[in-house]
Amino acid sequence: MEILFNPARLLFATAKDVVPVLGLLIFFQMVVLRQPIPRPGRIVFGFFLVLVGMACFLGGLDLALFPIGRNMAMMLTQGPVSGSAVSWTAYGWVYLFAFLVGFSTTIAEPSLIAVANKAQEASKRTVSALGLRVAVALGVAVGISLGTFRIVTGTPLYLYILVGYAAVAVQTVLAPKVIVPLAYDSGGVTTSTVTVPLVAALGLGIASNVPGRSPIQDGFGLIAFASLFPIISVLGYAQLAQWMARRKG
Repeated sequence: MEILFNPARLLFATAKDVVPVLGLLIFFQMVVLRQPIPRPGRIVFGFFLVLVGMACFLGGLDLALFPIGRNMAMMLTQGPVSGSAVSWTAYGWVYLFAFLVGFSTTIAEPSLIAVANKAQEASKRTVSALGLRVAVALGVAVGISLGTFRIVTGTPLYLYILVGYAAVAVQTVLAPKVIVPLAYDSGGVTTSTVTVPLVAALGLGIASNVPGRSPIQDGFGLIAFASLFPIISVLGYAQLAQWMARRKG
């Protein structure tokens, strides 16, 4: 609750991250390009809005999204952890919750909406914005569910990543070439403002409440799943669409 009573400290911490970026832009504008800064008053006002917006966003993460993710993970794992060693099948609600959180947060991800709309515009509606968003959201949902399974079972993270990227390599060769760059970008845009806080809090909450799991060793890694599996799902979506078009033809 420190943020509630120290908004000035939060603004100062945010400014330390943003001011160097602004300074770099001003340096290149005035020293390298030797051009005056257009509309300096508007830029100063916009910079102030960025500071306030980022400070409010970071405060909201600490006060709302992170606690919600941790509390939900704690409550979902309270039943199975009543004993000492519990089978992975006892965490069905955890897997379902992870799937729904992954799907819903990705569908609402602003960066994904922007990329999907631009992809639809650039492809002249050959690529559907809604179809791309659903494909990416399904990939994130499956990935996070599998990631929670990894936390519960304690299996090594690198095995999942190796197998996943091996599948991506095979799909890259077989999928339509026009979709490959978009699929790779789709994996990156999922790790943004909405998805990351809840996913990170979910992983830490599950690892803290499952017997024999360490938050620092097992709690992280879900974001890697959220970046990898959308690539697989988008490439698979393109391959399925290509197969259906050939079948109709």
